Amino acid sequence: MGIAEGRSRLRKFGFFYFCYYAALGAYTPYIGRFVDALGHGGYVVGGMLGIWYGSRIVAPPLWNAANARNPRPGLALLLGCIATAACFAGFTMARTTVALFLVMATFGLFYNAVMPQFEAMTLAALGPRSHEYGRIRVWGSIGFLLVASSYGALLDRLGERSFPWLCLPLFAALVGAAWLHRRAEPPARTRAATDGQALDDAGHLWKRPGVRRFLLVALLMQCGFGAFYVFYTLHLQAAGQDGTAVGLLWGTGVLVEIALFWQAPRLIARFGAPALMSFCIGVTVLRWIVTALYAGSLPIMFAAASLHAFSFAVFHACCMRQMAAFFPGDRAAAGQGLLYGFSSGGGGVLGAALSAWMWDIGGGRAAFLAGAGVTTLAWILYALRDRRTTVPAAG
Repeated sequence: MGIAEGRSRLRKFGFFYFCYYAALGAYTPYIGRFVDALGHGGYVVGGMLGIWYGSRIVAPPLWNAANARNPRPGLALLLGCIATAACFAGFTMARTTVALFLVMATFGLFYNAVMPQFEAMTLAALGPRSHEYGRIRVWGSIGFLLVASSYGALLDRLGERSFPWLCLPLFAALVGAAWLHRRAEPPARTRAATDGQALDDAGHLWKRPGVRRFLLVALLMQCGFGAFYVFYTLHLQAAGQDGTAVGLLWGTGVLVEIALFWQAPRLIARFGAPALMSFCIGVTVLRWIVTALYAGSLPIMFAAASLHAFSFAVFHACCMRQMAAFFPGDRAAAGQGLLYGFSSGGGGVLGAALSAWMWDIGGGRAAFLAGAGVTTLAWILYALRDRRTTVPAAG
């Protein structure tokens, strides 16, 4: 395969990331606004996001088990994306709590299943050039940025009930992006995948010093994000911010995320992943306190949004550095599944539940202060770690 042909092939992967996260950029910031406009309270909004995060726990392993020996993974990816779009279309008709929960459950089951499969396809396509992954994945952040920063103004103009109709073209584009991969072949199977040791490896390394504390910190950090993912838009609107401002604030967070993802390797090499993680957790505590107390001030909210560079981008990069040490080689897949289940799954469910409870008690201020409290607990827990169980500055 020539260089030009190889680059053309990899552009297809960037296009899929762009479409996937563009749809997420419409869904994540504004689903709460849509449900609120239907007349439902905080518990329903929190329940919706709880189901969403719960599907992140069960969907990837179920999908992987169903397609482990599939000779046509590209076709499975396409079918999963078609099912995602079809299930999301249910939001155009769902109005009751039960209907909304059922649509969310089926939609989340497929949407959260296809990305782990596609990540494996991307790494297989890159082969020894895995260091180029960031240059492909960054298109996902660009897609999220463009949509999240513009859909608030669209909803202001067209109304909250237009939300599912505005999202459907993005899911149709995702199907189109998956179509380009329909003939993809299965990746080469590693020894861990062929001899059934992946689960045993995860179980063995679960007992390694530092792993359980690290996973618990990741869970608490994600739990602290609950108010942000569930009620950030509604909290800002309640403080008087319009849809355009909300969209720009979401966009600011993703913009600094893109910039810091590129700089994270240099920062980790200079300061070390453990020190940076501690700094990022502390910055996140400050971010949630400021968001809770000063949502009516647009300049302060832009400053708080810029902290997403550390509370997400650098923190995530540090987590990946730590995971590479805790789960090396063939154990990486098992380790990533463990982290995904704890952080995005379990932490997401707990964060949605906690933020919904606090929202009904004291609105956005209570929800974000609770997030700050949980994140403070993560900060303390990480500060008490055994320094011998963490990785060095570089390597």
